[in-house]
Amino acid sequence: MAKKAPRRTAERILEVSLELFNRFGEPNVSTTLISAELNISPGNLYYHYPAKDELINALFDRYERALSELLNAADGVRDVEDAWFFMHTLFELIWQYRFLYRDLNDLLSKNRRLETHFQWVLKNKTRAVRAMLDAMSRSGCVRIDSREVEATATSMVVVITYWLSYEYVRDPRHALEPESAQLALLRGAHHVLNLLVPYLEENQREHLMRLAGAYSGPDSGARAGAQGG
Repeated sequence: MAKKAPRRTAERILEVSLELFNRFGEPNVSTTLISAELNISPGNLYYHYPAKDELINALFDRYERALSELLNAADGVRDVEDAWFFMHTLFELIWQYRFLYRDLNDLLSKNRRLETHFQWVLKNKTRAVRAMLDAMSRSGCVRIDSREVEATATSMVVVITYWLSYEYVRDPRHALEPESAQLALLRGAHHVLNLLVPYLEENQREHLMRLAGAYSGPDSGARAGAQGG
């Protein structure tokens, strides 16, 4: 069987950088560490990405493209089941690029391009959540006054954007480790959708409670620890 062609160096640099940024936080990862992890010379890395910001921007571009594609599906959400899947998928994408959210304030203060583009990210998330609420209203599973839509959508986006920060503060040593991912994402999806509880039809409210019941109890932290162990 023919061997697969080796991945291009630029691609490998991005993959390893993302892994290291996610594991240690972007401020704690130098280009020297990235080069050493890849077993290439710093000059080889600089040939592809002359500055660390170019690495960050390239990873952000990937995230932005994937996010845009996902958010475009928001108007296809019809009920709690769809909303649960949509939110969980969104949190999975955020988790994949979690260094952006872990170090968000620091990154925005240092990188003008991220500062402007992340404003677009917030606007696009809010637009998508409004589209989701409109679609759920049309299907009859949500009844919400039009005057409350904007504030509700904004509140949901705040939770989406800062959920991983909350998880990190809650358990700094373990929250952003891979073994913690699944429960962190489920909790995030639950707390975003919980903002809709006052507006959900009764059967939809009950369905959301059932979806959340597996991990939202007081022993969820113990279950997370058991899963990680």
